[in-house]
Amino acid sequence: MTDDLAERGPRDRSRINISEDWECRYWSQQLGVTTEQLQEAVHQVGDAVEAVRAYLATPATGRTS
Repeated sequence: MTDDLAERGPRDRSRINISEDWECRYWSQQLGVTTEQLQEAVHQVGDAVEAVRAYLATPATGRTS
């Protein structure tokens, strides 16, 4: 892992690692959801960012835009 402090965000931007608090905060902010909503989405559809985006975009998730 790099020590470059100018580099922000996860190294693998196609996956969400909910085991890391800072990644939960990063992805929650990026996706406009709470960390609880993010964690639920990952539990439902897996850690692929595109799958999580699609899940969060569906009305059944309870998320309002």
